[in-house]
Amino acid sequence: MAVQLKKSQATSTLSLTPLIDVVFLLLIFFLVASRFAQEDRRIPIELPSATSATPMTEQPKEIVVDIDSEGALVLNGNTVTADELEAELVRGVASNPVHQSVVIRADRRVQFQSVVTVMDLCNRTGVADYTVTTQEGPGEY
Repeated sequence: MAVQLKKSQATSTLSLTPLIDVVFLLLIFFLVASRFAQEDRRIPIELPSATSATPMTEQPKEIVVDIDSEGALVLNGNTVTADELEAELVRGVASNPVHQSVVIRADRRVQFQSVVTVMDLCNRTGVADYTVTTQEGPGEY
């Protein structure tokens, strides 16, 4: 007597569990591997415009110094004095002597002396790579 085996429907359908596991692992990989935006833009600053401005691209070791419309220096969301900024720049140069860079984001209404003070601190501490950011737009002369 021949035994007749019936094929179950469970084996004939595609199992989605491994597929969901792979998609979940890929999602976790991309979340961990992606670089999240740093919170260096904590205070609202209206940047001056320039016709040849390019988007700011951050390097791994750069220090971002914000100067608000009153001339206060802001580093990592905290208002600092020139002496505190100089100490932070010295620490940055000590940990990354060759490629330490500083990005100066100054409000368009600030006195230029505040920007020159930060540039002078960069020169004094050995930071040769510093930039002043602008936004793209028609220049006002």
